[in-house]
Order: sequence, then C-alpha cells, then structure tokens
Amino acid sequence: MTDLRLDRKKLLAILLASVAALLVRAWLQLRLQAGGASREFAADLAYLVVPVMLLILLSPILYEDRAFLSRQFRPSAVSRRILLCALLVGVLLRVVAWAKLVAGVSFGFVRNDNPNAVEGPLFHFECAPLGVVVLGFIVMALLVPLIEEVVHRAYVQTYVHRFGPVVAVLISAMVFAALHRPSSWLFSFIAGLAFGAQYWLTKSLWPALLSHATVNALIQVDWRCLRTQWNPPASQLPLWLPGSLSVVTLLLSLVGIIWLIKKHRGS
Repeated sequence: MTDLRLDRKKLLAILLASVAALLVRAWLQLRLQAGGASREFAADLAYLVVPVMLLILLSPILYEDRAFLSRQFRPSAVSRRILLCALLVGVLLRVVAWAKLVAGVSFGFVRNDNPNAVEGPLFHFECAPLGVVVLGFIVMALLVPLIEEVVHRAYVQTYVHRFGPVVAVLISAMVFAALHRPSSWLFSFIAGLAFGAQYWLTKSLWPALLSHATVNALIQVDWRCLRTQWNPPASQLPLWLPGSLSVVTLLLSLVGIIWLIKKHRGS
C-alpha cells in the first residue's frame, strides 16, 4: 500500500475530479427529471457521466499509476475463503441498514409526517421495468463500487496510511461518508470502516469491492422491487418488541461483520 508515489496535489486532484463529476451527475439528474424521468432512473442514467469524466480528467494520473492500480486487482492476493467472507460482509451490512431503519421507526426517530400515510406494515414485491432494474444494477453494483473503492481505498487510504492503519481506515471512511447523502452518513461511515479494514488486511481491492457490490446489489432489490409501507401512529410508539429485536439484530450483525473481517487476516 505504501509503494505509490502519491502527494497531496495528486490526491486533491482526484477528490476534486470526483466531486466535479458528482455535481455534473446531480445537474444532469435534475434535467432528466424535468424531462419526465423518474428520480431513480434519472439518478442511474446520469451516473454514467461520472466514469467518463473521471477517465478524462484523471487520465494522466491513472496512466502514471497503472502498475499500482494493477496490483490492487491481482487475483493471487485473495483466496476463495476471503471472497466468501467479503460476500457475507456485504449481506450483513444490508441487514444492519434494515435493522437501523426498523429500530428508527419503532422508537419514533424515523417518521412520515404525512397524515394520509398508510400505517401498515404492508410489503409486496413488484419490480420496476426490466430496463430500469438492469441499469440500476450496472450502475450501483458495478460502476459505483469500482469507482468509490479506487478513490477511497486505493488512493485516500493509501495516502493517509503514513499516519498508521487505524487512522487511515478512519479518515478514508469519513471521506467516503462525506460524499454520500447526509441521511446515509452513519451507515456509509460504518460501511467505509468495513471496506477500509478489508483493504488494510488484504492489501487488495477485491474484498472491499465484493462487499460493496453485494450491499449495493441488495439495495437495488429493495429500491427497484420491494414495496414497503409502515408508518405506525405516534400514539402507538415506542414499539418495544420490533424495536428491541432490531437493535439485537443490528448488534449481532456488527459482531458478525467484525468476525468475518478478522478472517481476512493472514488468509
């Protein structure tokens, strides 16, 4: 991780290019929505501009660092056991997100203030059109993990590794979370810690990339196919049983993630 010639100017250029690409994506998304596209479809379609912009803006850096980047993806750096653990880490991260949501609703921290909202809970499975689903998976389960892991783990974490591995994982997770929506900062930070620890222990992007792709793919199933409605009235809160069970599930999932990541060491 420390053989990369990465100075502050290069790191700043990478981060500024990433922010610029995301801003253009946000502008393009609004334009598409104004033209009648749904928010989710517009967001995914607009994201296609991000890899193009990054390749153009960062082509000199990517060319200079081609040997370093190639080493991040060498298959000999990881085993099937590590990849299986990484897959399970992604699954448990999605369980953490669901448990956090259920706990938030149960204890009144997450509320829908619309008086006409359906109380529920109601669940049904109904996917969006096939093209929307496929685009969502291509963007969120392939492009987003690849770009974010290269930026935040290969570059940000490598740069701050000089201050120690723990500091490097923490800082890369904070930068990773900061480039997500404020509503998802906490979960993004937790996920960033997991991905950073995987990269630190294996010195390969494959485990973090697989975990990231897994959790994003599961998010796509939720967003594109699972329809949920649950808005318990304030008079019924707190809901101790689902709330307590979700907190226990969250804690057990976090313990499981830590245990699985420890399996990365020395494998």
